Amino acid sequence: MATYKVPLKDMRFVLNEVIDVSRVSALPGYAEATPDMIDAILEEGAKLCENVLFPLNRSGDEEGCHYENGVVRTPKGFKEAYKQFIEGGWTNVTTDPSYGGQGLPATVGFVMQEMITSSNLSFGMYPGLSHGAYEALHAHANETIKRTYLPKLGEGVWSGTMCLTEPHCGTDLGMLRTKAEPRSDGGYDISGTKIFISAGEHDLTENIIHLVLARLPDAPGGTKGISLFVVPKFLPTADGKPGERNGIRCGAIEHKMGIKASSTCVMNLDGARGWMVGEANKGLNAMFVMMNAARLGVAMQGLGIAETAYQSAASYAKERLQGRSLTGPKNDKGPADPIIVHPDVRRMLLIQRSFAEGARAMAYWIGSLIDVARRHESQEEREKADDLIQILTPIAKAYFTDMGFESANLAIQTYGGHGFIREHGVEQLARDARITMLYEGANGVQALDLVGRKLPMKGGRPAQRLLGEINGFIAANKGDAAMAEFVEPLEKAIGRVQDSALWLMQNGMKNPDEAGGAATDFLRLMGLSAMAYMWARIAKAARAGLAKGTDNDFYNAKLATGRFFVQRVLPQTTSLSHQIKAGASTMMALDAAAF
Repeated sequence: MATYKVPLKDMRFVLNEVIDVSRVSALPGYAEATPDMIDAILEEGAKLCENVLFPLNRSGDEEGCHYENGVVRTPKGFKEAYKQFIEGGWTNVTTDPSYGGQGLPATVGFVMQEMITSSNLSFGMYPGLSHGAYEALHAHANETIKRTYLPKLGEGVWSGTMCLTEPHCGTDLGMLRTKAEPRSDGGYDISGTKIFISAGEHDLTENIIHLVLARLPDAPGGTKGISLFVVPKFLPTADGKPGERNGIRCGAIEHKMGIKASSTCVMNLDGARGWMVGEANKGLNAMFVMMNAARLGVAMQGLGIAETAYQSAASYAKERLQGRSLTGPKNDKGPADPIIVHPDVRRMLLIQRSFAEGARAMAYWIGSLIDVARRHESQEEREKADDLIQILTPIAKAYFTDMGFESANLAIQTYGGHGFIREHGVEQLARDARITMLYEGANGVQALDLVGRKLPMKGGRPAQRLLGEINGFIAANKGDAAMAEFVEPLEKAIGRVQDSALWLMQNGMKNPDEAGGAATDFLRLMGLSAMAYMWARIAKAARAGLAKGTDNDFYNAKLATGRFFVQRVLPQTTSLSHQIKAGASTMMALDAAAF
């Protein structure tokens, strides 16, 4: 069976010794979010995820969602689990106290996202989409809309979705056709069809609040003519209760490869009443608040899957007896040795482990940057943090989800034939992980976003912020002989990033296909280099822990895992730099008709 225990010790290490969460607690408005309080919250969250959500993961996958005449029922146990989830206040952890929220740092939310997605990715989709809708309304809606919807969304008794994709357009939202006709009362009648709408219809909440992209009658073409509307399933009454049924209904649910307990819906709007969020024809800008939050949420899904895959594979490898160690028997009293004695099994386990531990540090760092961008008293520090978030978002979304899927595949490989059958539960991890590379912008689109938008953004400032952050760490630690095994490979990797970025600038402007052809390799190059930076920070924290002389096994394990990453994974940056400079000519040479 798949195995998952919340890695609280690793989480505490990252929070307290790598990123120093006390700095977040010192930000305005976060005084109550002390490390001790955060730790208590995580303890309770771990109990919920291990005892309530994880046991429903496999049964939810096997049963799936049920659709009949526009009604969607979630699998057995989900309603009860969701009730327990909202009664524990887990939907309100990071929401605004002005609308009934707890107002805790985003960093805490990131840790909770890891737990939830590790234990039950399908379940996590429901509150995850709601939080994204909350963020978009909080950033762009008028006060009337905020007062109507935010308290209920935060409380979790109402849930949210984002309705972008249509049958003929996904990434290219400029082709969007859904129409919004103005009403005399200031609202709009919205008609069209949306597909692939996660949590579009279900039985967990009393109301579902859809954020819908649509066009006004006089809107210009392309993405410049898109507006955003809030469209509730039930029209709220004056006293804030679900009232009249609105004209938005589920026409079908998709039968999917994975995340089967998450309802993925076709939503038909037939004169559904909605209200504009933000300004006319600027809806895509408003929706990007939700999309960026969702992309980071999907990155956490990649990490969550990787952690469960690693724990499951490691547990199996220590128990499964097969063959003998190449250096002689290690289990003399048994018929064979556990497969963890074999170098190739350890290779697979360490790829998973080194990714999960490095990605956890990067994710929590991004969470802390969000807190700085929102709360720091210095505008300069807020801008710096926001720049780093901008450049790290596509990297985290694509790299984390690529590796989440790879980790799930490595778990299956570790189990051998037993991994391929349903009984052991790891094949579900691969099926669930596969969607993370596709939704909220396929990973190739994330790579194009990085190369085409984020690198040149603000005159290249976000990219320079990240490189400056890493180079500053290198300069500060280069003279430390104990850190050389981490700092020197990091410095070489960053040199390859800078060299490849220069090549892209020189060649991509002459021929855009060069940028497009190099984008995925460049994103992976930056992802690996950013991970090497996090591993250098982990190593520095681990050495500080060793200096105290306590828990040496834990800190030595961190260093050993980090060494594997920099010696066996980071060298991929060399081949990636060669691939980038090979150019796009071989990709574009073959005539389309020849494929």
